[in-house]
Amino acid sequence: MKSTGHLFLKLSAVTVTALLLSAQGAPAQAASSDVDQALQAATHGAWRSAKNVARDKYRHPVQTLEFFGIKPDDTVVEVLPGGGWYTEILAPFLKDHGTLIEAEAPVAGTTGFAHDSAVRYNQKLASNPVFSNVKLTPFELPDYMWLGAPNTADMVVTFRNVHDMVFEDVHGINSDTDLQHFLRAAYTVLKPGGVLGIEEHRAAPDMAMDEAFKLSRVNENYLIQEAEKAGFKLGGTSEVNANPKDDRKSDVFDFPPDGTKNVALGEADNMVLKFVKPWIGGGMSKMSGM
Repeated sequence: MKSTGHLFLKLSAVTVTALLLSAQGAPAQAASSDVDQALQAATHGAWRSAKNVARDKYRHPVQTLEFFGIKPDDTVVEVLPGGGWYTEILAPFLKDHGTLIEAEAPVAGTTGFAHDSAVRYNQKLASNPVFSNVKLTPFELPDYMWLGAPNTADMVVTFRNVHDMVFEDVHGINSDTDLQHFLRAAYTVLKPGGVLGIEEHRAAPDMAMDEAFKLSRVNENYLIQEAEKAGFKLGGTSEVNANPKDDRKSDVFDFPPDGTKNVALGEADNMVLKFVKPWIGGGMSKMSGM
């Protein structure tokens, strides 16, 4: 009886431990499922243009944002939204519980392409109530790259824009480059543990920086080194938007959606990088998504 009782106690302990572990894991699993459902709903909204929806098979927005660790109650800063491809997804996803801040060139005080792009983007925001909670903050290369008050954002994201920030590095103008300005601005606005998510056209690993720049591409190792120089830690890389058919040595504007020369290959190869602002002391254990 003694041995039977001892076995019963051991089995009971195992059962209780299993139940506790199951209970502890359930909220995280449920939260992950909720995020996925909310992102799926955002990508299937009627406010998205058919042209943008057609690119989902190349850009994988749900998987990309899940990799960054986005949550519906986050404060997210999107830098240089362009035509608003990701705004169509981020705005509804964050509308009820979070905050979306779009860092874009202002309409007033700009000329040429920057002005025209800003006008079109503002028209887009006014086109549907789903964008009614989007906040705008000025951001203009290279003159004004401030992203907000320190420690106020959970996430900063930018998609296929970093190649426009490496001009000074390529031409050796000075060591305080646009890219470093952007990275330090992102580091400042993020809370400790906050995430910087970058998607960028990837260059061949052995390609010189000036050659990559001509093709609107960036070397992955260089980008990681620059982010770490600004204080970030690499939180992970994803191949969700990689394209093995792209040799990374062609101009990205030869690929869809801009070009037709490489249309059979799909969109150009893109790296997806997740950087994290360390907690005080530099520990990784509390970092978002780690």
